[in-house]
Amino acid sequence: EDARLLEVTYERFVNAGAQLSDADKEKLKSINEQLSTLGTEFSQKLTEASKQAALVVNAKAELAGLSNAEIEAASKEAQERGLKGKYVLSLINTTQQPVLAKLTNRETRRKLYEASVTRTSRGDANDTRATIVRIAELRAEKAALLGYPDYASYAMFDRMVKKPEEAIGFMEGMVPALAAKQTEEASELNAAIKAGGGKFTVQPWDWDFYAEKVRKAKYDLDDSAVKPYFEMTRVLEDGVFHAANQIYGIRFVKRTDLPVYQADVTTSTVFDKDGSELGLFYFDPFAQPNKEGGAGMGNFVEQSTLMGTKPVVYNVLNIAKAPAGEPQLVSWDDVITMFHEMGHGLHGLFAAQKYPSISGTSTARDFVEFPSQFNEHFATQPEILSNYARHYQTGEPIPAELMAKIDRARKFNQGYALGEVMAAALLDMKWHAFKPGEVPQDGDTFEKSALGSLGLRVDVVPPRYHSPYFRHIWDHGYAAGYYSYIWTEMIAHDAFDHMKNSPQGVSRAGGDLFRQKILSRGNTLDYAAMYEAYAGRQPHVEAMLEARGLSGEGEGQ
Repeated sequence: EDARLLEVTYERFVNAGAQLSDADKEKLKSINEQLSTLGTEFSQKLTEASKQAALVVNAKAELAGLSNAEIEAASKEAQERGLKGKYVLSLINTTQQPVLAKLTNRETRRKLYEASVTRTSRGDANDTRATIVRIAELRAEKAALLGYPDYASYAMFDRMVKKPEEAIGFMEGMVPALAAKQTEEASELNAAIKAGGGKFTVQPWDWDFYAEKVRKAKYDLDDSAVKPYFEMTRVLEDGVFHAANQIYGIRFVKRTDLPVYQADVTTSTVFDKDGSELGLFYFDPFAQPNKEGGAGMGNFVEQSTLMGTKPVVYNVLNIAKAPAGEPQLVSWDDVITMFHEMGHGLHGLFAAQKYPSISGTSTARDFVEFPSQFNEHFATQPEILSNYARHYQTGEPIPAELMAKIDRARKFNQGYALGEVMAAALLDMKWHAFKPGEVPQDGDTFEKSALGSLGLRVDVVPPRYHSPYFRHIWDHGYAAGYYSYIWTEMIAHDAFDHMKNSPQGVSRAGGDLFRQKILSRGNTLDYAAMYEAYAGRQPHVEAMLEARGLSGEGEGQ
């Protein structure tokens, strides 16, 4: 571990320019300062552009399909902007907007979609196109100064996937199956449009609306029928904690004597399989006005044998809190999120490192989501599912046919779901493949050409983010790293498939091996070597394709 810390620290110093001449260090300092300024500028422009590009709707009839609460929220937003009598549909960060799945007025859908994709390309003060071109130029210069062929090679120096061509090859290998699924799904949606009397073929602003219609027709999956089987505390204690006990032998014992920063936060002492104290776990489940969106895991205290500290880990979610006196029921997506975040939690709790800087989840971007996505698989293991998925009133287990519907629904629309992420990830890699002087000044033309070369159906499945509002890669540290979401999903599926088909199977023995080879190692070993020590080989993509319904098997199989 000492040698690994030395290696990691040395590489980081070199990558930060420690070996450059004094003159080149000054050049690098100037580039870094400019990149920092431009990143902030991009982020500020995007935030303001998203606010200004919100769609103003003149008549309530144009919002048909939205709930009364959603229409009221749109009216309130308009009033706050001084637009009394109108309605405002705010934009979220992605290309697609959630209400596109509900709006029955096709023209409103088109206007909202176009407001989303053009938010930072309007030639106004919030146009980011020149900013991102300059960021790409400076990144290419920085990489060359540090001896790399391009910025992607520079950014990937410490990851599991070391070379851009490996990440690109991994993704491009899935393109034929993915493109075929996109075409199949588009045909299905076109059939639904025709059946409803439409005289058009599906466009990006139509996809979510008709996909929702097809989903309801094919799977009849109603949240109100699913949620009664998932009471939050039972999911946590009889599902998430139970799975950790069955697979790894650890126990969570609730505490009431520890300080918490909000009344709904609960705490537990985590005991290892030998009865020793492993660490503390904080669970913070509910949405609050002052909380960021989404879900996450982190450490209040990092594990380190050098410092003599045990891990204090938290999981944060944003579940809507039930009214007082009502049961706290959660969706299937919430269930998966709870298992996902506990995967991160276990990565932190099982840390057994000397140094905090390479302990637990202090791993590369294309590795850190692996344990969390791996842990999602336990949510559907029959012996674990039967322990927590029970009706909150009757105690009856969730019917097998309802779980089958959930599984089929999960595989539905995967051509779109994976396709939008894949297109964005490949676009990211192409932006960071340039040498100095090669970065195109017309980013729109470059993006169109780059997307057109992918072989995906980007005409109807646009990237999750177009370049001018792709915050992940321009200001959130994901440059040449957006592929990580797909890569870690792939290795998680492969690792679970390996466990399932190994002599130990999904068992304590299988869990002990995964803990020993992966969860307890932090960043003490090269990631590819770490994975090979667990599986005896490098990961394969087949299990992910099957899980996504892209392997040639039908959605119901």
